[in-house]
Amino acid sequence: MPETSRSRRAKRPLSCHDRALRLLAVRPRSRREMESRLRSAGFDAEMVAEELVRLQEVGLLDDERFAQEFAEQALGRRLSGRRAVASSLAAKGVSRSLIERALQDVEGDEDARAAELARSRASRLRGLAPEVAYRRLVSFLARRGYEGSVARRAAASALQPDLGAEGLSEA
Repeated sequence: MPETSRSRRAKRPLSCHDRALRLLAVRPRSRREMESRLRSAGFDAEMVAEELVRLQEVGLLDDERFAQEFAEQALGRRLSGRRAVASSLAAKGVSRSLIERALQDVEGDEDARAAELARSRASRLRGLAPEVAYRRLVSFLARRGYEGSVARRAAASALQPDLGAEGLSEA
């Protein structure tokens, strides 16, 4: 009986271009992300650099558009805070100037986003003591990128019926 691993034909390895297109088919990527992924797939630096130029020339790789779309998605649909969005974009290799421009273009009311997110999350905390629910909600909002004062106001507002007369907005 022949060995199956030896009898199977080796798959033809993907070219750098094919690999890049497959990565972009999954989701948009920043230039640095793409470079890192292609380099970790074993392609040499020169080949990767050529491919990145090629992708930019045809408009498939554009950090400015990537940052704009990412910010719109994160701020609009995910209700993330500005700090979280900026941090995520920086981790993906987007320049500080492009991050600032993207956040400016998508500017919205940070307090309103935090309040909406807090209201949607507050229902999960109804069975907890008010102080515990407040701390957890403030923590959650902070992890989503909201400044402390914004997180505290949104949490207090969302939990208002549970807080009683004493309130927790200053806790």
